[in-house]
Amino acid sequence: MNYATIKYYDIANGPGVRTSVFVSGCRHHCPGCFNEVAWDFGYGKPFDKAIRNEVFASCQPAYITGLSLLGGEPMEPENQRELLPFVRNFKALYPNKTIWCYSGYTWEQLTGKDPCPARCEVTDELLALLDVLVDGRFLEAKHDISLRFRGSSNQRLLDVPKSLAAGQPVWWEDEKVFATHTM
Repeated sequence: MNYATIKYYDIANGPGVRTSVFVSGCRHHCPGCFNEVAWDFGYGKPFDKAIRNEVFASCQPAYITGLSLLGGEPMEPENQRELLPFVRNFKALYPNKTIWCYSGYTWEQLTGKDPCPARCEVTDELLALLDVLVDGRFLEAKHDISLRFRGSSNQRLLDVPKSLAAGQPVWWEDEKVFATHTM
């Protein structure tokens, strides 16, 4: 698997300060995509052991909230297979940090409720390791710059553990933001 870029100290792709890994390879080809260069699976550099270790080290400081996986498309089968051991290791190293994943595939597709070419032998395990899934393709007609952590209004921020427990999509709620609005 290749990666297009890595953003250290990222504050745009999930709450807090995060490390964001943008993988290469995407079959969606959404019009208006902000990262069209990452559609090509061969774009960028190999996500090798040295880079993985660099990402792990970048997440060590207490002020780093977690890891975000973007693309390209992290949930393409070939990317899932490479990301699974990486995500397992991340969770072992940092059990209290969150993992966000951005995918053009929907929850229903990834969980097998709707047909999906991206589902493979590791999809269920990879999903179970995520904290939040931002799902759905970017739709230019629904682009809205006022949305937090997503580009178009059709995309959902899903709490993966709660969604798995409920057997249906459950929206993620930022408890800190929610608490400040209810006081």
